[in-house]
Amino acid sequence: MTNGETTLEDLARQLPAKGRLMGLDLGAKTIGLALSDVERRLASPLDTIRRGKFTHDAPTLLARASQFEVCALVVGLPLNMDGSEGPRAQATRAFMRNLAARAPYPFVLWDERLSTAAVTRELIAQDASRAKRAAVVDRLAAAYILQGALDRLARL
Repeated sequence: MTNGETTLEDLARQLPAKGRLMGLDLGAKTIGLALSDVERRLASPLDTIRRGKFTHDAPTLLARASQFEVCALVVGLPLNMDGSEGPRAQATRAFMRNLAARAPYPFVLWDERLSTAAVTRELIAQDASRAKRAAVVDRLAAAYILQGALDRLARL
């Protein structure tokens, strides 16, 4: 498998029969992580990495991916509501370009519009406190992003 950005369709052709995918929600302060099962049916929230400098974030992220024997990454791309790319999308692309130089994994950028809003609404509906929401929203958003990609992969 090659590293670098690919499409979901191309990724589907590259993936082994079984193997985990890792979902990433790249925020300004944190990186939410989620993990699929080896059959790539279900995404589960994993944890949150506190953002620092790239030289710290990249090895931490890659160590987590290696720990779970991940075969590819699904990265949320924060598009504007009209589908255009703003500063956050550009920052995500830059992070992933830099990570691709170090990572043995291919990655897919996945439209993450409204993922955090959907997760936050669900947490509010469950009467989660603001502190509880803040503690889990990034990894739940990563799971939401990853599940969207898994559902699409299942239909390919």
